[in-house]
Amino acid sequence: MQVDEALLEEWMRRYYFATEFDLGSSGVHPYTFAEVRALTGLTHDEMDNVGFEDSWTFGGPDVRRAVADRFAGGAVDRVMVTHGSSEAIFLSMCALLRAGDEVVVLDPAYQQLHGVATALGCTLRRWHLRFDRGFRPDLDELRELVTRRTRMIVVNFPCNPTGSTLTPQEQRELVAIAARSGCYLVWDGAFTELTYDQDPLPDPGGWYDRTVSFGTLSKAYGLPGLRVGWCLAAPEVLDRCARVRDYVSLHLSPMVELVAERVVRHGDALVGRRRDLATANRAVLADWIAERPRQVAWVPPVGGVSSFVHLPEVADVEDFCRWLAHEHRILLVPGTCFGHQGHARLGFGAPAEELRRGLDLLGRALDEYRPGAGKRAAALSAG
Repeated sequence: MQVDEALLEEWMRRYYFATEFDLGSSGVHPYTFAEVRALTGLTHDEMDNVGFEDSWTFGGPDVRRAVADRFAGGAVDRVMVTHGSSEAIFLSMCALLRAGDEVVVLDPAYQQLHGVATALGCTLRRWHLRFDRGFRPDLDELRELVTRRTRMIVVNFPCNPTGSTLTPQEQRELVAIAARSGCYLVWDGAFTELTYDQDPLPDPGGWYDRTVSFGTLSKAYGLPGLRVGWCLAAPEVLDRCARVRDYVSLHLSPMVELVAERVVRHGDALVGRRRDLATANRAVLADWIAERPRQVAWVPPVGGVSSFVHLPEVADVEDFCRWLAHEHRILLVPGTCFGHQGHARLGFGAPAEELRRGLDLLGRALDEYRPGAGKRAAALSAG
């Protein structure tokens, strides 16, 4: 495998810890361990009793059962608990894809959802979400992309970075398209539980057995540092994933599994609090954008806590974002990290006051920016 540079991860590695105002992340504000213990009832005695021994390849029995009960209709044999959903993506694609396979991928989307397929030598066909169409998924376009040669359809709803999603009817149509070709449907549901205008969509694995679904505690649960995700799939698919995992990570830590099990069992409490914050923040962002119609255009997200805003007066958005980081300590992710010029991922999961202050600074920066300022600021910083 020859993997391409992970553009988003490289940007975050460079600027996430070097900035003060986070307007670029796609997750809700992280919880502290004290908050997690208060919300879940996890005690010091329970943690003290954890033995630091090996765990199970598919996840410890307790955490696996918790994920199955909440997301897989109780089917424990369809659950593998992973190091974030990024490991689930890597394992399943390495297990199911081979060079020359045809893969239909949503665009824009998190790079790992198609980067692993590219590294394996697959042929990509892109299902475009277009800004001028409100980022609405066009199922007729998907039908034209999918053929008998299609091995896998890869989607992420609600989408990171656009915040768009499907209606229940469109989800059923998507599954029908996959079923007609007999391909795998990869369903990344990182933000399944955080929607605003409709109920969460069900896991399509409940009625289409060739579904491979991903979930994570990093996005809607506010626990990116815990590094816990899961893969839901038919047992024979998970067996193939396990053979890849034997060369990668083996299993999770028993301590991490204890915390994750308790978090999933109390998911309503953790997600509910962050959903309330996100709902209020989305309204703040809407008001801010309404005040500068020539500078910022958007499609209001219907799920998640990121928007893929268009900056029509900024010729080089990547340069602008670089300047923001160096001169204003604002984290904003350029659309080039998702293969799209002219856009930026603007996240609104931060605490309310941080969001307001960050947006105020961003508004001033839009007025002050001059082309090339980011390159000059980066050069001065390096020198």
